[in-house]
Amino acid sequence: MLHTFIPVGFIFAFYKKHVMNTKQYLFILVLVVSSFATAQHQEINEGPKVWKEKSNKLVDTTTFLGAFKKGHFKGHFRNFFMKTINEGSLTDYYANGLGGGLKFETAKFKNFQFGVSGYYIYNMGSSDFTIKDPITNLSNRYEVALFDIQNISTTKNMSRLEEFYLKYNYKKSVITLGKQLINTAFINLQDGRMRPTEVDGIWVDFNEIKKTTINVGYIYGISPRSTLQHFKVGQSVGIYPMGTNPDGSKSDYAGNLQSNGVFIAGVQREMNSHFKLLLWNQYVENMFNSALVQTDFNYAINKGSKLFFGFQAILQHAVNDGGNENQAKTYFSKNGASQTFGGNFGYKDKSIEISINYNRITASGRYLMPREWGRDPFYTFMARERNEGFGDVHALVAKFMYKDAAKRLKVNFGVGYFDLPDVKNFELNKYGMPSYLQSNIDIRHEFKGILDGFDAQLLYVYKLNVGETYGSSNYIFNKTNMSNINFILNFHF
Repeated sequence: MLHTFIPVGFIFAFYKKHVMNTKQYLFILVLVVSSFATAQHQEINEGPKVWKEKSNKLVDTTTFLGAFKKGHFKGHFRNFFMKTINEGSLTDYYANGLGGGLKFETAKFKNFQFGVSGYYIYNMGSSDFTIKDPITNLSNRYEVALFDIQNISTTKNMSRLEEFYLKYNYKKSVITLGKQLINTAFINLQDGRMRPTEVDGIWVDFNEIKKTTINVGYIYGISPRSTLQHFKVGQSVGIYPMGTNPDGSKSDYAGNLQSNGVFIAGVQREMNSHFKLLLWNQYVENMFNSALVQTDFNYAINKGSKLFFGFQAILQHAVNDGGNENQAKTYFSKNGASQTFGGNFGYKDKSIEISINYNRITASGRYLMPREWGRDPFYTFMARERNEGFGDVHALVAKFMYKDAAKRLKVNFGVGYFDLPDVKNFELNKYGMPSYLQSNIDIRHEFKGILDGFDAQLLYVYKLNVGETYGSSNYIFNKTNMSNINFILNFHF
């Protein structure tokens, strides 16, 4: 266990000694020693694993009562500490969240199952999020999302009904109706705070074709991460900061978007042992459509190692008026469109994985996907920042992962360069984000023995500004020249 935390201790000691005057040296250190992290996120082509459930293979019970008696409980407790250190005299923040929840799912009764889960969160101590930074007049960005971003002064018990569904099992396939967790390219868990994004709708996992998974769903409600309520699809967009319209005016689509829901279809096909194909299409009624194609290849070098490479492309276009006929209050500009493509190349064996990842968002328009719904599906995604809301982007990320033979220790390093449009190019830069270098270190440990059920994670992020900011701290505060420290302790049972 000691060897896990030695490099982290060294980094913190260096930081304490030098950061006040020489943050650039910290970045160089992290660049040499490190980086990339998947944070608390899981891959978007995997099923939700929030509760660490095992598949229910029980034979159908003969009575309704028996289904409940033979049902099973799962529990999850989490303590999450986060601290952001901004440049110079800009305001720093911290927060500590403690939460817990239970899930119950019945055994099968005539192939049906019922499930319900809930979660509570306590603010165990944090900065006062109602106080804005006096230099920029901007609010906290990261720590407030551990709690309820719609009620930032709340410190008492915050609870949410998370899942409430009826499930039907057919052979290897499942149909689920109600409040549930899903993981797709565009709507996903984005579990980087206390609890993930949850949806309300009907979802089909069709697994009757060998080496093929087909997903089809209709989503009519969403409860975004860092909120406690459930919203209709249109009302769920705009809860997070909205940025600017393409003409530079402040976006005003919160509460002004009309949509009857989201229609999603996805296919994951293992063509052979070397080639996988992934297709997703998401149609947001009255707003926009997004289509993704991704191909992943691997080539075995020997029995235990292989080379891999992949390609991904996404096309988007507006539907009708993009959500509102008044273009000052719409989400996706009328007749708007965007294109993005990227790829990766790497090597992996039983212990390590190394890759170079690239993504390009063309200058044809902003890539838009509500941040309330999930994180970016790009190969270049790095925790604590996104490239959603931008056009004309070049992103290059190097990743390194190590895991021990027992798979109890996992270390992710990574560093990325993100070339964004000028902060005053409102047409292609929605959030006024300058170009930046980012470096992440993510160390995770799963305990055994007397501490079986516990796992810990330490995530350190540093972002260095490399773009023009015109002397304004508004383009620096909570964006670049900053550190973000996270320590998460989980207990599953």
